Amino acid sequence: MYRYIDIYSDTQAVIAREMSVRTWFITGGTPGGFGLTYAEAALEQGDRVVVTARRPSELQKWAEQYGDDRVLVLQLDVTDADQVRAAVRTAEERFGGIDVLVNNAGRGWFGSLEGARDDVIRRTFDLNLFGVVEVVRAVLPGMRARGNGWIVNMSSVAGLVGAPGFGYYAAAKFALEGLSETLRHEVEPFGVRVLVVEPGAFRTKAYAGFQDEPVDETVDAYVPMVEAVKAAFVDQNGKQAGDPVRGVQATITAMNAPVPPQRIVLGNSGYDTVVAMHENALTELRENEKLSRSADFQY
Repeated sequence: MYRYIDIYSDTQAVIAREMSVRTWFITGGTPGGFGLTYAEAALEQGDRVVVTARRPSELQKWAEQYGDDRVLVLQLDVTDADQVRAAVRTAEERFGGIDVLVNNAGRGWFGSLEGARDDVIRRTFDLNLFGVVEVVRAVLPGMRARGNGWIVNMSSVAGLVGAPGFGYYAAAKFALEGLSETLRHEVEPFGVRVLVVEPGAFRTKAYAGFQDEPVDETVDAYVPMVEAVKAAFVDQNGKQAGDPVRGVQATITAMNAPVPPQRIVLGNSGYDTVVAMHENALTELRENEKLSRSADFQY
């Protein structure tokens, strides 16, 4: 009898442990970025991860140290809807479901609003907005069926404060903010939560690529401005105050809070910038209250 109770208790402990293990699906897993940092944090707490990248061979050695029972690396271009659905299906078949989705894939290109090339504009929105839409729509049916899940959308301080010379990236992130706000209300009844993460300048390898990024501006009047923006990004590379590891830990802490926030700004400079933006906006709103209220029908 006692042996039976011991076996039962051990079995229950194993079941409980298995139920507590979450599966993360992370896009944009390029080494040196937020994606892989999320993956390592999830693995450290005992979870499993599906990490996607356009060049999965870059992650092969990294994945080998954890084993294929905990890590699955998949090739994925989030702008390819068929690839998105196939990757999500593979992840669900391997691990039984996706508990945490981190939409991290994204980047921007230099250019003025007037002079950026059409293909750059479309590429910016395809990657930073419509790619997120594709992944969310592929993952949500499973989350709804299980009645729980987390969607973490990596936005940016640029999604709240416009960035000259990087305007279409900012516009795509502004759109992501609005999408996330509505998504939060729509999926909450199904037990799915949404967190928007808004980093400032962080020390990731994304900045390193700007050195070789051409200034492909079609309107000469904006070339000096765009070149100055590029130079600032290049100069900042390796000097950013933001630590991706601490940023991810802050995000996970927010997710585990008794009342998780709807969004979190990461980094001191980002926080100060966003606070100033909100304070200025509130001041302007109140200064024009009478004018705003005058627009209704008068009875």
